[in-house]
Amino acid sequence: MTAHPFINDLQGAELIARTGRVRRVLPTYVEADGPAVPRGSLCRIETGPTTSCLAEVVSVHRDSVVLAPFDDKLPAFAGARVTACVEAATVPVGDAFLGRALDALGRPIDGLGPIRAEERTPLQGMPSSPLERVSPTKVLETGIRAIDGLLTLGHGQRVGLFAASGVGKTSLMAQLAQQVEVDRCVVCLVGERGREVEALWSHGLSPEAKAKTTLVAATSDETAAMRARAVDYALALADHWRNRGLNVLLLLDSTTRLAMALREIGLAAGEPPTVRAYTPSVFAAIPKLVERCGALKSGGSITAIMTVLSETDDIDDPVSEMMKSLLDGHIILSRSLAEKGHFPAIDVPRSISRLATSLMTGAQKADAMRAIQLLSTYESSRTLIEAGIYARGSDADIDRAIDKRAALGEFLRQDQGERIPYGRTQAALSTLVGAG
Repeated sequence: MTAHPFINDLQGAELIARTGRVRRVLPTYVEADGPAVPRGSLCRIETGPTTSCLAEVVSVHRDSVVLAPFDDKLPAFAGARVTACVEAATVPVGDAFLGRALDALGRPIDGLGPIRAEERTPLQGMPSSPLERVSPTKVLETGIRAIDGLLTLGHGQRVGLFAASGVGKTSLMAQLAQQVEVDRCVVCLVGERGREVEALWSHGLSPEAKAKTTLVAATSDETAAMRARAVDYALALADHWRNRGLNVLLLLDSTTRLAMALREIGLAAGEPPTVRAYTPSVFAAIPKLVERCGALKSGGSITAIMTVLSETDDIDDPVSEMMKSLLDGHIILSRSLAEKGHFPAIDVPRSISRLATSLMTGAQKADAMRAIQLLSTYESSRTLIEAGIYARGSDADIDRAIDKRAALGEFLRQDQGERIPYGRTQAALSTLVGAG
């Protein structure tokens, strides 16, 4: 016998307000003696006679909880009331968010008025069995020759854009958001400058692309809790659309700044610092983020393209190494190419798409392998060639790499905003690396 909906509502209702009192107020977190709620719950902290701020419980002790506020309006006194929120487990989602820009709490930041969403979904998503996830079988057409021709991606693939600052990651992300053919696009900007958020939303997308896109932003001046929650909210939106059989593109910029926000929260919660002061929770949270993306047997996919801001061009920091091991491929951007005005500055020999060979035909695979071999051969012999030591005729492979170098450079170079059809890219590559 099925229970009446009223009975279910009563069983889930919070009939008694759970509260506590503030004990300590520090610059980045608040300690209180309650309420008795699990980690990840939301609470309201009294900041004045009629004002309050929202905070997330990040650590639970026997007689206290640690809360990370979502804004800078911290309580001004010990003893301020802390009240548990009962609606924290789910967030509003749906098509009402298309064409809108919002913050990590779902509040609009585009000045277009409130968002009236009728559907809600768990913020942390619904767990799926590993056997429900499938490998991508359909090519994701990006319109970028270097990617479509040599680093082919599929719907549901998880890929990283790795580079130091100032080599064109954000510009490449904007181009992908503009021209990749998907049903829905979710752009999540974490720790970015407010100017870049405005530039992307106001000028980086055409009206057609914006109509199928939702922007979730938490800028660098916002609290660590807001920066971390922005990613969860973006994933909740993407989850909702994927579960309805749609193909979703999730663009996250950047995973490194998310890791820094999680590190700040972890240190406030009392976690021990490990390598480069990252706390253990960072290395537990990011794999869950990656695994929430992908394609499902039931239909629908989340293609995730995540930037990783490496501290050096050698890509040797722990977040970069972890992401390379978790993702289905990595696209490395080169500072030397960017300094020459080469866009997109993709270092093809050092990049890889782990699913490219299963998505390409035999002829496409052979053309891509030959082009990569030519680029690698030239790079390995660059010192000899540019120093004038290499004598032409000594090695046939090097001679051909020299002959094809200029044409390959033109093939890989592309104006921002230029979209090349997938078929034209494959035809041009076949002509380029053919006999001769």
